[in-house]
Amino acid sequence: MSFVLSLLIFAPLAASPLVYLTTRMSRRAGIYLSGLLGLFVLLVSAYVFWAVFSSPPQPGQYSLVERGSWVSVPFFGLDYLLGVDGLSTPLILVTSLLTVLVVFGSRRLIDHHEPEYYALLFVFEGAIMGVFTSLNLILFYVFWEVVLVPMFFFIGVWGGPRRKYAAMKFILFTYVGSTIMLLGFLYVYLGMQPIPSFDIPYLSGRIPAGLQYIPLLASFIGFGVKLPVFPMHTWLPDAHVEAPAPISVLLAGVLLKMGGYGFLRISLGLFPQASLQYAWAFIALGVVSMFYAAIVALRQSDLKKMIAFTSINHMGFVLVGGYATLVSGSMLGVQGAILQMFTHALAVGSLFMLSGYIHHQAGTREIQLLRGLRNTMPLTAGILVLSSAAAMGMPPFASFLAEFLVIAASIAAFPLTAVIVLVPVLTAGYFLWMIKRTVLSAPDPASKAEDMSQLDALSFAAYLAPLVVLIVLSYAILSPALPVAQYITGLVG
Repeated sequence: MSFVLSLLIFAPLAASPLVYLTTRMSRRAGIYLSGLLGLFVLLVSAYVFWAVFSSPPQPGQYSLVERGSWVSVPFFGLDYLLGVDGLSTPLILVTSLLTVLVVFGSRRLIDHHEPEYYALLFVFEGAIMGVFTSLNLILFYVFWEVVLVPMFFFIGVWGGPRRKYAAMKFILFTYVGSTIMLLGFLYVYLGMQPIPSFDIPYLSGRIPAGLQYIPLLASFIGFGVKLPVFPMHTWLPDAHVEAPAPISVLLAGVLLKMGGYGFLRISLGLFPQASLQYAWAFIALGVVSMFYAAIVALRQSDLKKMIAFTSINHMGFVLVGGYATLVSGSMLGVQGAILQMFTHALAVGSLFMLSGYIHHQAGTREIQLLRGLRNTMPLTAGILVLSSAAAMGMPPFASFLAEFLVIAASIAAFPLTAVIVLVPVLTAGYFLWMIKRTVLSAPDPASKAEDMSQLDALSFAAYLAPLVVLIVLSYAILSPALPVAQYITGLVG
């Protein structure tokens, strides 16, 4: 039996105290160690991704499976069950890549309590890996909750002036949502007689239709808060605005994907009949989230808050894509949703990191005050334009393909959803308006700003280059995602 998935989870967790002690002794040594550990996890993630890409598991099956007895008492047992497929491996890969990039960006943007900061980064990474590899609902829930702890401290300790309010709002929303989700899991367990189980492979396809409705609602609340879906999104703008920029990268690029992953793996995979009956409602909420966030983003004066609403806008495509596949039988919806999560992580991750550099260099994130960046900060301005193009889904970035696939699947499910072709138009509108005011405007003679270094500018290639490569080599994600889509449609076929 392979132990590579356990390595993905526990190597970062075990490294956390080592990073803390090293950084206390030497800041530079701690950052170098963090970078090397991040690269090690990235290499392991790349191996896992390649293993699934080169030999995708059959629909409903998993690769690199690890199983062991976790809790075994009379009348109750829990398995330590891990596995990956074409849904989890892109998220594992992008998580490890963003962790490395966050370590690199944090060396300039984080300047206090650094031992604790870098140690918590690896607690976060290990817990996220646990979420994306767990095939037991209780194990999944444990890692889901562990993720909240470092993120609470990231916002509350290293955040902006209203950091305590934002951290408390974050933990309140997400903890309540995840508790309701847990109650749904327990409802399934108690209802599955005579052989109850928390194992996802065992439960999938076996839960009676009448048992699916309450846990579907409970899981929707848990995943909807994380994605987030309107109207459960209100914690996100505050968290993003107050969190330091590198943490916003992880918040948008990784933590929100927990919601999308949960919808595809659990809501659709375990409760397909109930999901199909109410698919119209979930798709409608996804469409409303897209338009609402895009319109609100138009009104933002803070660059970072505008990007935060962009995340809500883009995550609506994930919800619509998953449920469109269930209704129409078109594989494109789930494939597009998975590709959308990967491309969004890099495109919006780049924008959030860039917002930190801009604030650090110019002293403000107010769009009206960031004038003439093409003259004062040409490297920063160029990266801002490219990252905005990626976020708005402009070719040659693969985010264009992801949105196209979801739109095609949604029209196949409900022709009225063709209205969402206007969402990329609105997205392009507020990004182009932002670029006009910040990059193409005349510089303020009184402003003082320094451009980022060439090394920092080069690091953004790691965000954007994969998006260009993927529009040509999209099969690297779409091919392993196909069995996942086939399995979901087969559950209601």
